Formats: sequence, structure tokens, C-alpha cells
Amino acid sequence: MLRNLLISKSLRAACLKAMLLLIPCAAIAQTTDYLSFATEDEANSTEIFSKASPAVVYVTTTTLRRRSRFSLDVMEIPKGSGSGFVWHDSGLIVTNYHVIADANRMQVTLQDGNSYQAELIGSAPEKDLAVLRLLEPPEDLVTLPLGDSTELSVGRKVLAIGNPFGLDTTLTTGVVSALGREIRAPSGRQIRGVVQTDAAINPGNSGGPLLNSLGQLIGVNTAIYSPSGASAGIGFAIPVNTVKEVVPQLISYGRILRPIMGVELASDRWRRRYGIEGLPVVRVFPGLPAAEAGLRGISRSSRGDLRLGDIIIAIDNQPVNDHDDYLTIMERHKAGDRVSVRARRGDTELDLDVKLSESQ
Repeated sequence: MLRNLLISKSLRAACLKAMLLLIPCAAIAQTTDYLSFATEDEANSTEIFSKASPAVVYVTTTTLRRRSRFSLDVMEIPKGSGSGFVWHDSGLIVTNYHVIADANRMQVTLQDGNSYQAELIGSAPEKDLAVLRLLEPPEDLVTLPLGDSTELSVGRKVLAIGNPFGLDTTLTTGVVSALGREIRAPSGRQIRGVVQTDAAINPGNSGGPLLNSLGQLIGVNTAIYSPSGASAGIGFAIPVNTVKEVVPQLISYGRILRPIMGVELASDRWRRRYGIEGLPVVRVFPGLPAAEAGLRGISRSSRGDLRLGDIIIAIDNQPVNDHDDYLTIMERHKAGDRVSVRARRGDTELDLDVKLSESQ
């Protein structure tokens, strides 16, 4: 009897507790309108999407192809598509290089559904970035505020807006899952300092913006890591600080400008074929910094045999193993800077001071 009484009391207590837990939820459901209710994170995501999405565009490209191998007639066929965003309200659009590579015609569609023809004004395959210009830009184009990728840390919230699978203006959210990654650009070079995120990135997101919780641009979505080609929780974005360095050069010059030493370097394939460590100098151009510093290229003996010249093994104490290393170091400098070049000449190592000059 006592045992039954205790069970009964426990059951009543459990029921009462359950009712007390349900009351607040019921009260909220009865007194709160879902349209006006949002968690702090929901409100942040909604606000960012509302402000940023008008700046995100859909880029489609076409190419020309002969109707048959026996015909001179050509037809225009779809080539690819991706995302982009307005860089300047004069009609400048930033996207990935691989989105527009080898395209004959480019069309940019804004959020309002209106489409505009565009032209390529600059590209950097080594950074997978390109800049387009709308031929007849509309007024009041919306741009994105620029952030600072050095302020990112693992775990911070990010938002990706793009057009995956052609579905316009789609939002996905996630966090920064790693920093300092490296991915291979369409040119074969390594893009360093890449942001890794678990925000869903799929085909068509390429070229779209990656934003922080303030709605600032902190990267350009460029690739996913997935055997199936669909999002697997690992996406990559070119950091905005790289974008801020590259895009102004593409707008002004159509390409990345690097200072030069005035040398012709052996190809990586040739270097690997002969097992050479470092970057061999093939030729030194007269009147340019390398020649003035005393670097030597390949020469011929009196019998006509080729003699290996200097081999660059480090610049500013940074090892140089291939062209990628060399170009990465050059990109950190500007014309007029002085660099310390360590070269191997036969069995001797020497350090040379080289003042870089402008690209020809």
C-alpha cells in the first residue's frame, strides 16, 4: 500500500513538472507571432542576406563552336555558370577566373532578374580571380563592405551567398573551420592563405562572396572538396586581403603586376628532369637588376658545351624550390625594393643584393 502511494506521488510530481515545462512554450505559441520572432542568430542571418544579396550576381558564359568538323559555320553554346558580386557601382563585377575561362560571351544577371552583357577587363588565373565590366550598367548598384581576413579565427560564423546549381541567390551558413589552407589555381600555382569553411558550397557558388557576421566580405568562394562534386562540408574561399591586392591591379592593368629581377628561369619540368634543387637561371637580361648584381645564366664553353649558370636557392631567406615559390616572393614586393638573393654557383654559395625593377 505504501509502495503504491509512493509511486502515485512520484507520478503526480512527474506530470506536474511536465506541465510546468510545457506552459512557457504554449504561452509563447499563443502570444508571439512567428513573423516577428527570431533568435539572435536568425535575425543576424536574415539582416545580412537582405542587405548583401542585391550585390550578388549570376554569371553565365557561352563559347563558339563549329557545327561540325567539315563546316565553317559556328554556333554559340552554353559553357558554364557561377556567381559573382558587385565590386564598384560603376558596373565592375568580381568572380572566379575558372567561371569565365575561355568564354566568348558573358552575361550577368542581377537579383532583380535583369541581365546585362559584360566584358572581361582583367584576370589572374594564378589567384582564380577575374573582373568583368557591365557594358550598360544600371544605376544604384549595391556593393559589399570589405572586411579583413587577418581578423578571422576558427569557429567564427560565415555566410555564403551564390547561385548553386543555377538556383539564384541562395544562402548557406557555417563557420570558419580552418585557416591558412592551400589550393591549386587553374594556372597550376598554389593559392596560399585560403579560408576553409563548412558552409555548404556547391557548383555555381564559385565566385560568390563569403561574409562575416557583420556582412563584410571576407572571401571569394572558389572550390569544394568533394569526390561527388557536391558539398561535403569542406569549402574554400580566397581571402579578402588577397582580393584587395589583386582586383585593383586587374582593373588598372588587366593582370597582376610583379617587380622583376630580369632573368629567364628554367622550367620546373626541366629542373625536375635533371634533379636540380633550386631554380636555375637560363638567361640574364643586360641592363636589368640581375645583371647589375652579377647573376649569371647558362653559357657555352669554347667547345660549344652548355655550362650551368647560377641556381637561385633562396630569396630573403625564403627557400626557392620552384616557380611557384619564386613568384610568391615576388608578389610580396614592389619595384624599387631590394631583395637578398642566395645563389649556388658550382660548389660555392653567394649572396647578392638585387634592386627590383618594374615589369616590362
